[in-house]
Parts: sequence; structure tokens; C-alpha cells
Amino acid sequence: MRIHLTSVFVDDQEKALRFYTEALGFVKKHDVPMGGEDRWLTVVSPEDPDGTELLLEPSGHPAVGPYKTALVQDGIPAASFAVDDVRAEHERLRALGVTFTQEPLEMGPVTTAVLDDTCGNLIQIVHSK
Repeated sequence: MRIHLTSVFVDDQEKALRFYTEALGFVKKHDVPMGGEDRWLTVVSPEDPDGTELLLEPSGHPAVGPYKTALVQDGIPAASFAVDDVRAEHERLRALGVTFTQEPLEMGPVTTAVLDDTCGNLIQIVHSK
């Protein structure tokens, strides 16, 4: 068994697509109209185009707003992405104007940082030594 698809709820799919592709470096995999303005919109790592897809899921369900708000208020990331070097990625993303809620932090063999995805989520980046 392996993870095929995971998702983050986003306030605006088009804005999320720009952020996740232009800032974070993912590539669009699927973009299928689902009726109205909603789309089945996924991105993947360019390093693993057939790997796990991230669904940029619309935040329309009434339970999503309170859920996302509670996570952000408590500083809990909605997702965690592996990078080769958290400090280098932090600097690259800062130069693009990305806001971080947690600067790079070493915790034993793991370094993490947390950023705001501009669509209502905190996202953690992490690497292990």
C-alpha cells in the first residue's frame, strides 16, 4: 500500500495553483472541471511526476472554515513537504515573498520551517540529516 493522493483545502484554486507551482515548484498534473468554479486540480513533484498527487481542494464545505482556522491558530501545518535543505529553501522562498510563521528550527536530526501558503494553510518544510 502507498499514498496515491492527499489534499489541502484552499480558499482559491487558481491562487493556490500559482503558489504551489510558481513558489513551491510543483507541476500541475490534473485540471478537470467539476461543475461551477470547482476543479479536480492536482500538483506533483517534478522529481516524481507519477508519485503522490496533492489535490488543491476547494474549501466550500461548511466544516472546512472552522477546521482550517483552528489549525492556523494553533500553528499546526496542514501538510509537510520534504526538501533537501530547509535553510536554502527558506531563503529561496523568502526571496519570492513567501511568509514564514516558523523560521528554520533544528530539532535533533530534523530541521523544519513553516510557511503560509496564501490560501488559508500553514505548510511545513522538513529535512533530516
